[in-house]
Amino acid sequence: MSKPVTRNLCPVCSKPSSAQHTPFCSQGCRDRDLLQWLGEGYRIPGPPADPGLDTLDSRD
Repeated sequence: MSKPVTRNLCPVCSKPSSAQHTPFCSQGCRDRDLLQWLGEGYRIPGPPADPGLDTLDSRD
């Protein structure tokens, strides 16, 4: 049996990705994805962090 042909699609707009901007289709989609990361658009649900627990200041 032959393997099905899979096309790499842009994770932002689902257009075919370009080799120059892999895995995105264009610089615009790359920038849009970066802005999502910087603006905390991508989040993982979980309990809130304890603001009193700072591991950087716990050095003795």
